[in-house]
Amino acid sequence: MDDELENGNLGPYADRPRTFPNMRSKAYNPLIFRILMGINFRVLLILLFLGLGVVFYIGARTSPIIVFVFSVCIMSFLLSIYLTKWVLSKDEGPPEMVQISDAIRDGAEGFFRTQYGTISKMALLLALVILFIYLFRNLTPQQESSGLRRSTSAFITVAAFLLGALCSGIAGYVGMWVSVRANVRVSSAARRSAREALQIAVRAGGFSALVVVGMAVIGIAILYATFYVWLGVDSQGSMKVTDLPLLLVGYGFGASFVALFAQLGGGIYTKAADVGADLVGKVEQGIPEDDPRNPAVIADLVGDNVGDCAARGADLFESIAAEIISAMILGGTMARHCKIEDPSGFILFPLVIHSFDLVISSVGIFSIRGKPDSSLKSPIEDPMAILQKGYSLTIVLSVLTFGLSTRWLLYTERAPSAWFNFALCGLVGIITAYAFVWITKYYTDYKHEPVRTLALASTTGHGTNIIAGVSLGLESTALPVLVISLSIVSAFWLGHTSGLVDKDGNPTGGLFGTAVATMGMLSTAAYILTMDMFGPIADNAGGIVEMSQQPESVREITDVLDAVGNTTKATTKGFAIGSAALASFLLFSAYMDEVAAFAQEPFKQVDIAIPEVFVGGLLGSMLIFLFSAWACSAVGRTAQEVVNEVRRQFIERPGIMDYKEKPDYGRCVAIVASASLREMIKPGALAIVSPIAVGGLTALVLIVAFVQCFHAHQYFFIAVTKCFRKGNNECLGCVHGIVEVMYCTVLIRQMQKDQISRFV
Repeated sequence: MDDELENGNLGPYADRPRTFPNMRSKAYNPLIFRILMGINFRVLLILLFLGLGVVFYIGARTSPIIVFVFSVCIMSFLLSIYLTKWVLSKDEGPPEMVQISDAIRDGAEGFFRTQYGTISKMALLLALVILFIYLFRNLTPQQESSGLRRSTSAFITVAAFLLGALCSGIAGYVGMWVSVRANVRVSSAARRSAREALQIAVRAGGFSALVVVGMAVIGIAILYATFYVWLGVDSQGSMKVTDLPLLLVGYGFGASFVALFAQLGGGIYTKAADVGADLVGKVEQGIPEDDPRNPAVIADLVGDNVGDCAARGADLFESIAAEIISAMILGGTMARHCKIEDPSGFILFPLVIHSFDLVISSVGIFSIRGKPDSSLKSPIEDPMAILQKGYSLTIVLSVLTFGLSTRWLLYTERAPSAWFNFALCGLVGIITAYAFVWITKYYTDYKHEPVRTLALASTTGHGTNIIAGVSLGLESTALPVLVISLSIVSAFWLGHTSGLVDKDGNPTGGLFGTAVATMGMLSTAAYILTMDMFGPIADNAGGIVEMSQQPESVREITDVLDAVGNTTKATTKGFAIGSAALASFLLFSAYMDEVAAFAQEPFKQVDIAIPEVFVGGLLGSMLIFLFSAWACSAVGRTAQEVVNEVRRQFIERPGIMDYKEKPDYGRCVAIVASASLREMIKPGALAIVSPIAVGGLTALVLIVAFVQCFHAHQYFFIAVTKCFRKGNNECLGCVHGIVEVMYCTVLIRQMQKDQISRFV
């Protein structure tokens, strides 16, 4: 902040142009972008073409399907570049808008640099742990027969983990990068037309969505093709293609690791800043939301970008990557059991579905256009209705492309009608996605009864408002659970009756049918993410308009966009939760397949009557509440620091309320940033360390049990010897030894039955 302005020597604040502080002296770019920008353009272009050539060469040696996936992803990247240039070509408005936007951008990029610097260090440390574990981990019989060594498996997993973490980080940065540049352009467009402001916000969100989904797909495709060529898959004495997807799990784990801390740190930041700004500004001081006199308003606007844009991009990247990999594993397993002649279609089917997702979502994004004759005087159209039309178009195209994809890739002579059953499974997933969007819209849109009922409850006091809000939140879980349950059962039944059977004649398509339904639900993920990114961009635009004191007519437009943005953000959260519920079913099934491969025994069900399994379920349920409690506590503590700082500034600078003194926005941004990064460690560590701790405790219990069995056997043989030497006086000891041995033998067999003995 300028020193003279800080000391209040430039005259009354209300009479001067609105100037806002820069949080840093220059814009921040990640290291990888700084390296690329330092390379000569011609050299960079040559390297780019060489890289594309290598990628397509590897793809051509793998499968024509991979070439198709590469082509669609690259075209989507080119389209996202066009969207970027289109958005950035729009004007930024008057200087006061630009200065506010610069302050938001600097705060968001500063937090991103610190947060992802911390995450990258933890990722490198975890990569070393994974390397150590895999160097001593047993290989599956299929991997051993193919000649794959432990060291090779370890380095492959670590490389996939680091690539997944890197791509997830880039996905988060892309979401933040576009939002902090589009917000001021939406604000400027709102001075002219509501439809133009909507179009800019949607296309800015579309850029981020295409990059996030495209990177998830092309990252997995590159790994698959590279491992296929490098390991000589399907050649004599090498790995089978049905086992290759198991090598990709590291990619999903890397994406999940980054998404966990991105969501946690960004969520703490945005909620703490929001709570702190509203409690003092709106409640205590009675000033409007996003008022420039509130010292925490910039931190609040920064939180929209780091919490809702960067974190949501990393979150959906992780969801898509996990769904693709788990579906590939299940497809390969089913193809192997059914002896399908060409299993590549079943394995690569998820990549093709998400490639078509990029195409149809692009059509939906470009279907939202501005009207040349629109003006501020014309009635404001309902933005949600416009977005819903684009989503409906995307849904129709998704049904068509899904049916074509199933006929192309899932047709097999062993079950000629199976592709149609799987197409119906995809339709179940698409209907589930649409139902989730509708349910979330119903419970969060201001035009529907739940929100209006909650607003009515607010008229009678804080207590009734809280009671009504908690009640509404609990009620809103019923319909999604029913929809998810119905979709899982329906998809499993359709897959089960597809006609695909194993060598013993048992139907095997049930789990893969559920996987196809999950793909159907995520087949419009790019457009859903576009609507999600629209929310924080519109929210920021409203804040910029309020802080720069634009006319009331402009604020009316941004208020409508902001209200719709809150609904679209909630819609994406509901969509992500629903897809995660389906994906978790797939991940657990894929885990069971991998355990069966390592244990070389069938593992088809989990018996909760076993105490260890039941206790494990209780511990897992407990972790959800403990994690949530620690996260909420972190938000509360951080919000308290913001409240104290804002109160201090209002007391020490009484001229703030009269526009005679300027708030210190940077101080609030620094407080929230440092506190959120500090507070995210404890809940994040709980999610990562708890499974390791439970596994370690289980291994310790097994070791103690084996030691006990060893001593029991030893005691048994001593007792028998004494029995023969001294007569019947020692028979009680012999009987006791027999009982101990029988107990330990049963215990060991139970451990083997539960697939736990392999941990020892």
